[in-house]
Amino acid sequence: MVKDIVYTVRVEFGDCDPARIVWFPNFFRWMDAASRHFFVECGVPPWHETEKTLGVIGTPIVDTHARFVKTASYGDMLELHTSIAEWRGKSFVQRYRVMRAADLILECDEVRIFAARKPGDERGIRAVEIPPEIRRLCE
Repeated sequence: MVKDIVYTVRVEFGDCDPARIVWFPNFFRWMDAASRHFFVECGVPPWHETEKTLGVIGTPIVDTHARFVKTASYGDMLELHTSIAEWRGKSFVQRYRVMRAADLILECDEVRIFAARKPGDERGIRAVEIPPEIRRLCE
């Protein structure tokens, strides 16, 4: 059974373009928030804590594929259903289904890595193996 965690967003006027539909980058902002919400709901500590204990500073995106099905507008309540579609060695596929009641608005798969700082390079990052304790919490 795959965990499906729901993150809810109310679309505000400022989230929309002049045609009164959600400006598409906002969906990616909400999906990023839903990604972190997924891990929190699974019991994964905040990234500043996992950096101290596991060296993991977060899960940046390395690839994304979205399919927009219907539009959304201000006042809509959206549910972002988030799950892990596939675990890999240093990456995973996070799947989103954005729903407005029974209407599918958007489907998206993101490939994300578990990142750590590069030794000797405070600003650089590198992909690391997925910590088994995080994977266990999220399965």
